[in-house]
This record gives sequence, structure tokens and C-alpha cells, in this order.
Amino acid sequence: MSTEKTGNPRRGWLSPLIHLSNNWLSLAGVIIVTTATIFWLFLLPVTLRGETPNAYLGILVFFGLPAPFFAGLIMIPLGIWLKRKREGRAGIYPADFQSLSWGNFELRKLAYFFGVTTFLNLAIASQLTYGAVNYMESVTFCGQTCHTVMQPEYTAYQDSPHSRVECVKCHIGAGASWFVKSKLSGTRQLFAVSLHTYPTPIPTPVHNLRPARETCEQCHWPQKYGEDRLKVIPKYASDEGNTLTKTVLLMKIGGGNKGIGIHGTHLGPGVTITYGHSDEARQNIPWVKYDDNGKVTDYATSDAKPNGAGLTMRTMDCMDCHNRPAHSYDLPERGVDKGMNNGAISSTLPFAKKKAVEILKVPYLSREEAAEKIPAAFAKFYQDSYPAIWATRQKEITDSANGVLAVYDRNIFPDMKVTWGVYPMNLGHEDFPGCFRCHDGSHSSKSGDSITQDCNACHNLLAQDESNPKVLKDLGIEEKKGQ
Repeated sequence: MSTEKTGNPRRGWLSPLIHLSNNWLSLAGVIIVTTATIFWLFLLPVTLRGETPNAYLGILVFFGLPAPFFAGLIMIPLGIWLKRKREGRAGIYPADFQSLSWGNFELRKLAYFFGVTTFLNLAIASQLTYGAVNYMESVTFCGQTCHTVMQPEYTAYQDSPHSRVECVKCHIGAGASWFVKSKLSGTRQLFAVSLHTYPTPIPTPVHNLRPARETCEQCHWPQKYGEDRLKVIPKYASDEGNTLTKTVLLMKIGGGNKGIGIHGTHLGPGVTITYGHSDEARQNIPWVKYDDNGKVTDYATSDAKPNGAGLTMRTMDCMDCHNRPAHSYDLPERGVDKGMNNGAISSTLPFAKKKAVEILKVPYLSREEAAEKIPAAFAKFYQDSYPAIWATRQKEITDSANGVLAVYDRNIFPDMKVTWGVYPMNLGHEDFPGCFRCHDGSHSSKSGDSITQDCNACHNLLAQDESNPKVLKDLGIEEKKGQ
């Protein structure tokens, strides 16, 4: 039974569907969608986890797979539209089609097919989208997808106290607004990586980082009183015996304890510190305003302008001292001390500290060159200067040489121009100005008061560069073998 062209209005789009679907573009779209679905079924265990152990597999699963899937979905209606347009121009478009009543078997079959496939496609698309979003928030994606750019930060992160905290917990935090901001920022970064327009090294601090109060302080609460903590700093000398000495500090961590301790003084209840810095890295701070529950005192260096004019102002938070909580880098001396302390570099090899530091300070053009020359140079030193030791302790020397290389690989990335000291750490004042950016004795108020430079304000020095600090024995702290 035929239907007039002006009859049932549904006929204009539903009746010709079977006829118009018979074209190469739509059929190709069906094949692509089906193939992508089969791959999705095979990779379902990976997509359900939302994270993959390999960054490139993640790119395939969450970006390579959805692309053809959605492309195929677009090709099906596009082929129908193109065939309709082509047959209309050629005048071969059929004038009559079968009735659209529910008694039409082909219509019922088509309706069932589209209902089932639409449901499946929506389920697949939603799962892929959810998996892609989860993957983009994973540590694997953040640290390994943009391998060269993020290699320094990812390497430091893996060796940090926050290595089990996902990147997004600190860099994005909870909430829809910062999620959207992060994706917009990520789009810009994607273009920068694709076009190689990113700076080297990546500049710090990050200016659009979410405030620490909304991220760090979800786990670390500065207003909660913190007990004093013992800190032991091992140091190996550059003499033949790599003499070990230790400095023992009692750190006055404090908290919101009425201005007592480090945190209480800087972040206690009612305390707000505003400072003006003259450089992007926030290392030069000529002006500080200390507001203690309404009692305001301005401190400035002799060359600072009134009220910090001409400086960039910032309200102090956790990140001004803890600026590298998960991405810190060592200077060569500090890195070798750590390597010796954990046994990666033997402290019984003569002049091991001195030679390791000398080798690490040599500029290498690439990590591959360093991997070739650092172990060889360390081993050659003992071959030439201590042949008897080389003959009897070759494995120990080789292992230590690899330990020296590990110090280099942990801190230096020539492709990103990350060299020794390029990223200062503000916590403390041993390797970089850190605390002395303000506590240097040169910041004075109009009344003549200065920001304290008293060491005991932040810590008590219980032992300094002592071979066997008595305080450690008195406290019953067991020392590791070899120390």
C-alpha cells in the first residue's frame, strides 16, 4: 500500500531510512563503530579502572579508541544525508515507500534495532567519557603522557612524601569550578606541548595554583597545635674517610598555639602576613606587613619604597615556605649525602664524597651522556688512584657509581634545562635563602624593631656537626649500621 507524498508526516524522515542507509559512508560508519565496540570489550578491564600502568596504553584506550567510535557515529547520518541529496539532484529518489503502520515488519525490526543500538552506544559513550575524565586526573596521565615536559616533576614526585597523593588532590582539589579551570588550562598546555612553545625550565611559582587553604589544609591543619619534632641532618665531609657528622635540631613546629612556634607565628588565629616581592621567583622580599589581630607592623629593608610601592603583593600561605612539597631537588652535595646515608653510595670508599660531587658538577649535554660518563669516571678514579681497592671491591665501586648516577638522574634534566639549583626550596636556609628572605636582620619597622633572626625562634640547636651527638644516645635513638 503506497502513501501519498503529502500523507503521513512521519514518512518524510522515517520511511526512506532503510533505503538511504544503504551507502558506503553509513556502512563504513557501522563497521567502525562495531570495531571500536569490540576493542572496547577487550579493554573493558582497563577502562573500568580509569587508570593504566602505561601512559601510551592510556592514550590508546581513552583517546585513540573514542575518536573512531564517535567518528563512526557521525558517518552514519552523514552518509544518509549525502545520499538523499545526491538522489534528489539526479531525480531518482523513490516517490513511494511502504506504510509506516506498526504492522510493517521492517519498521518494527528497524525500531528494535535503533532502540537497542542507541542504548548500547549511549552506555559505551558515557563509560568511555567517564573513563577518559578519570584517566586525565590520574598520576600516570599527569606525569608520563607529556613525557619530556613533566619528567622532572614526575621524577621528584615519585621520591617525595606525597608520592601516594594524586596530583589532582593538590593541583585541582574538589569542586566543579576548579575542575573546569583545570581543563581550560590543560587545553592551553596541550597546544603548548604540541607546538613546542612551552618555556624551559618551567617557571615557578605557579601563579594560578589553587590557594593552599583549599588544598594543603584539607590534610595539614596549621591552626592545630603541632608537637616539636627532632630533625637529624647527616653530613659527610670531603676528606679521605668521608667523615660523618650530624646536626640535631628540635624544630618548634607549633600551630595555632597563641603565636608560639613556626606555624603559630605565621598562620595562627588572627595572624595575616602580606609581603611584597620584586622578582617572579619570590626570592627577594623587601617589604612585609604583619597583622596580629589588628595590630599591624610594617617591616622594610633600607632600599624599599614606602608601603612596598612598586612591588608585587601577596598574602602569605603554606606555599611560601613549603614551595616544593612534592617536587624538591637537591644540590650535588646534599644529594650525595642522602645517597651515602641510605647506602646507595659507599661511605667507606676513600674520597667517595669529594669525587662524586666533582663528577656530578660536570655539565653533561644529555642524560644518555651522563649515564655513560658518570659511572665510568667514578670507577676510573679508583682504578687509577686505588688499584688495590678496585681489585678487591669492584662490585662495591660499581654499585656506588650507579648510586652517583642515580643522584644525577633524580635532579638533572638537560632537555628541560633543569640544572643544579634552578628550583630553590624555601623551607629552611641551608642551600637557599629560604627563611632569610625575611629573617635576615635587615627588615625593620619605623620603631626600630626587626624581624627576628634568632635561631631559637624556630628551632633549638641540640648538636652541630658532631660525630656522635650525645643527645641521640640520651634519647635512645638507634643509629643505622654504617652511620
